[in-house]
Amino acid sequence: MVPELSVDEVLTTTRAVRKRLDLTRPVPRDVVLECLRLAFQAPNGSNQQRWEWILIDDPGIKAGAAEIYRRAIDEFASRPGERDIDYTTPEAMRISSSVAYLRAHLHEVPVLVVPLFEGRLEGTPVFWQASMWGSVLPAVWSLMLALRSRGMGSAWTTIHLHREQEMAELLGIPYESYTQAGLFPVAYTIGTEFKPAPRDRSEEKIHWNRW
Repeated sequence: MVPELSVDEVLTTTRAVRKRLDLTRPVPRDVVLECLRLAFQAPNGSNQQRWEWILIDDPGIKAGAAEIYRRAIDEFASRPGERDIDYTTPEAMRISSSVAYLRAHLHEVPVLVVPLFEGRLEGTPVFWQASMWGSVLPAVWSLMLALRSRGMGSAWTTIHLHREQEMAELLGIPYESYTQAGLFPVAYTIGTEFKPAPRDRSEEKIHWNRW
């Protein structure tokens, strides 16, 4: 049983969960659908609801998606020149360990969620890019909050987008017509207590009126 959480607690303790995903406990379809229907209430551009959602619980398809994820992450890791993050800090090493765990166990996660939106953004103006991303990201975050309130967790992963077309082929997505927003593992969490993250540096990023 998940203790009732206030709105503020849900907002401040919804973490990216990888190592604490319970790989042994099934996630009923109706629970995921309940969370997704809450996500549908999120604001979106002109109320067009141009999103689509693929929920994966078939073991064979999960295995295929996990393999694409693994190949993408391995290829990315082999090209360190593309990264501008210092991976030698304790925090970065902790996250790297967490990512490595998910890489090894993604196929065991009960449900994978792939949100999409209609259209492709290559070469489009920033206005259109912001409009399209801004019409799906609030819903994805609402999904993560709904999961948290029900004792479940997820993590926003995007590494497979290096192989987006390959994932589209696996899932039957019309690649020329839809953009994938990420890949989200969904599972009950091992324990339900999570703490707010340190965000002190963010206070330095606040600007009033001018840069």
